[in-house]
Amino acid sequence: MDDKVDRLVIFLAKRDGIDKLVKTFQYVSKLVHWRVENSHPRAADRAKQWEVASGLSRKAFRTGRFLTGFNALRRNPGPTATFRALAVLANAGEMVYFFFDHFLWLSRVGVLDAKLARRMSFVSAFGEAFGYVFFIVSDYIVIRDGIRAERRIVESGVESKEGDVIRKIRADRVMRLMGVAANVADLVIALADIEPNPVCNHAVTLGISGLVSAWAGWYRNWPS
Repeated sequence: MDDKVDRLVIFLAKRDGIDKLVKTFQYVSKLVHWRVENSHPRAADRAKQWEVASGLSRKAFRTGRFLTGFNALRRNPGPTATFRALAVLANAGEMVYFFFDHFLWLSRVGVLDAKLARRMSFVSAFGEAFGYVFFIVSDYIVIRDGIRAERRIVESGVESKEGDVIRKIRADRVMRLMGVAANVADLVIALADIEPNPVCNHAVTLGISGLVSAWAGWYRNWPS
């Protein structure tokens, strides 16, 4: 597929595609707000409104998303006992994240008591952080095994015959590295909710982390 407009249409037709686009808006506006907060208060207020609206929109788009993890476990939990255990832990954390994110969204838009927002945010972020740790570990194992497999092929002297296999290993490695980058960035954002601190909660840290996660998602979901 060579037409970029066709690719963009397909990308935006996906729920993950829309999520990554709006996530880009959310964290660009966060950085804009931080940059102009003192020099241009009116522009900063508009950027803040854009950030809040984007964040709430993303939560609406993710309605029912917790079922994705359940379906992944039901359909393909993993080829080995280790990967099955990692899949259960990772997807369980992600399911908690997306499930309680519904209540966080409802409390922030005024449907539920606003006092619930902080509690729901903590539970959701804790599930997110928990799950991402095991997603990162799982991707690390696959990347490590891929490097070892590629090295064996090269050392055996049949690299020219196994060119397609090597290309698949390398392509998978790139996609998994993008996944690790996104998960580490989102883990930083989750830690800012779980245990607020000057480093994780700084606007620049959150802004850059959000954009790394968004753009890694763009790469992974962009049609080939």
